[in-house]
Amino acid sequence: MNHQQPQNTLPTIATLDDLAPLANYSFTDTLNADPDAKADGADHAPRQVFSGHYVPVKPTPIEDPEYIAHSKSLFRELGFADSLARSEDFVRMFSGDTSQVPQPMRGVGWACGYALSIFGTEYTQQCPFQTGNGYGDGRAVSVLEAVIKGQRWEMQLKGGGRTPYCRGADGRAVLRSSVREFLAQEHMHALGVPTSRSLSLYVSKTEQVRRPWYSEGSHSMDPDTMVSEPVAISTRVAPSFLRVGQLELFARRARKQEHPNAMAELEMMVLHLIDREYADVIDNTLSTAEKVVMLAREFRNRLTSLVANWIRVGYCQGNFNSDNCAAGGFTLDYGPFGFCERFDPQYQPWTGGGQHFSFLNQPVAAERNFHMFWTALRPLLASDEVALKQLDEIRSGFAQVMQAKLEAMWAAKLGLEHFNKELLNELGGLMVQTPVDYTILFRELSNLPDDIAPLQKGFYQGPAYQADPEGMDQRWSAWLTKWHALIDSQSGSRDEISQQMKRVNPKYSLREWLVVPAYQQAAEGNYELVRELQEVMTQPYAEQSQAVEDKYYRRKPSEFRELGGVSHYSCSS
Repeated sequence: MNHQQPQNTLPTIATLDDLAPLANYSFTDTLNADPDAKADGADHAPRQVFSGHYVPVKPTPIEDPEYIAHSKSLFRELGFADSLARSEDFVRMFSGDTSQVPQPMRGVGWACGYALSIFGTEYTQQCPFQTGNGYGDGRAVSVLEAVIKGQRWEMQLKGGGRTPYCRGADGRAVLRSSVREFLAQEHMHALGVPTSRSLSLYVSKTEQVRRPWYSEGSHSMDPDTMVSEPVAISTRVAPSFLRVGQLELFARRARKQEHPNAMAELEMMVLHLIDREYADVIDNTLSTAEKVVMLAREFRNRLTSLVANWIRVGYCQGNFNSDNCAAGGFTLDYGPFGFCERFDPQYQPWTGGGQHFSFLNQPVAAERNFHMFWTALRPLLASDEVALKQLDEIRSGFAQVMQAKLEAMWAAKLGLEHFNKELLNELGGLMVQTPVDYTILFRELSNLPDDIAPLQKGFYQGPAYQADPEGMDQRWSAWLTKWHALIDSQSGSRDEISQQMKRVNPKYSLREWLVVPAYQQAAEGNYELVRELQEVMTQPYAEQSQAVEDKYYRRKPSEFRELGGVSHYSCSS
């Protein structure tokens, strides 16, 4: 995956006026607005939304916005000048004030409803009306859709104020969660994992909100205090923000015949998804039934690849509900996520997530989301038995495709041409019993060490290791010998294998205990650590300076173990 852009292309978009002519609102122009909505977007109180694909909403600007950071890589990709991120009209728009945008940009954004299913079970009680008609983008407002260099992008303010889906909340995102999401999107893109992207991050110098959080040094599972925190708006960017949960919502309405246009709105949404996310692989001249079958196959391919990538880099999407599952097959919604440090197959950063969304259960969670996707598509094929049978075969083949992707990923992490189940199982046992730092272990293996000394940089030395250090070292050495024998039986040179492994095993991982001081300092007006983390984490495979290595390439210090707000959290705010 090549993310590099030609270095000699000059930016073409230096002002908001340069960007404005590229606006192209396919979502709101081709789909249905909620018929009960207000055209001016003054729609900020919780209410039921019974039909339509979106609600026009005017975002609520944050007070006294201040620049923190922007994505230099995305700006380069889009042809934006870096100076744009600090320009007055750009800051105004992407901190929520769309009242003065140049035409043909529009001053009213939009928010969408979706259904909620958790691990394949549909819920409607989570909305205030207990009907499922009040669940959706509670604080995310899309403000622009534009075609830039032949690629369509949607830009969405996270923390952009209340919408009809806010469920009584304040519609704000705090600086803490905004910094986390901004950095995580930057890091994941640099890791080569499909993801929504970061555009910009602005904080209010005066506006604060109160949130439950953890007191200093707390080992509580749930927040034990209330804190006032600065509000911020991060703008995230993607080809679309269509979710599996959105398709579920329209399928539920069609299934229950909740209004006369329900089936038509489901079909419109699915065809719009294909146009937005799959136009390069699904021929527009095909019949709807053929398109739907191809969509299921392509989404299965993307979703299985995505989850294999998550596990490759140690990422855990703590809350992998269907509404947090992008129908385009990329990572979406960085709420209670985390990167696995001390290896644990059941690692779960979210206290409310349970084992079903834990690190190595993500393939099963993905299959449950795919099941809901499949369920949502079936009504469109009710009169076509052949297409329905094809769709059902795609659904039943999910686990097999997922397993093949995982095996290829594990083989690549170990530098092997072919997956070796016995070798991986033995390594997994050692990793749990020692235990080890997931990122450090695989990066050190990438150097093809002659003995286990380099691997010990990643050893946390738990009870099993402390009880019999000599025995554990002997087991590690025996495993290393077996692995070396397999490596040496392959066609490539050791140097080639090492280089290949370093392209799939990152050196740097976004560790929560490194992010905490960055957002704490940012709350005091010091953004240097946020920017330093951005710089380091956008080069996760590179050998960086010794100072960077000493600071960022190390095991989690013991004082952060089981610490609330670092090792776990109940919400993302």
